[in-house]
Amino acid sequence: MSDEKPVTGPIPIYVRTIPTGVVLDLEALTRLVVGDVLDALLAPNDTGVWDRLHALADTDRTAVEGRLPYEELVAELTERASSRVPLYGPAALELMLKLSRASAPRAVPGQRGAA
Repeated sequence: MSDEKPVTGPIPIYVRTIPTGVVLDLEALTRLVVGDVLDALLAPNDTGVWDRLHALADTDRTAVEGRLPYEELVAELTERASSRVPLYGPAALELMLKLSRASAPRAVPGQRGAA
């Protein structure tokens, strides 16, 4: 079952039930994170991230020591990217209700016996 109406807020959250729980769709957060990463790469006054990305692209990918610059760049971009989803007022209650309804115990169809 899919809940077509998202929990509203700056970042809409869609809740979809699956047999074993729920899936939260945070596409808007993903777009925000990708935008943050692109902003960091294209910042006109700070080309450090762009330069390190290009230096990383030019390294020998089989070199073990090439992993450290990759991890450092991932850490910096992660630090610059959005990671929190604010919920205000009734949106927090709405998410709680959707999650509690979606995760309510329900029968899971059993397997059929061999014919």
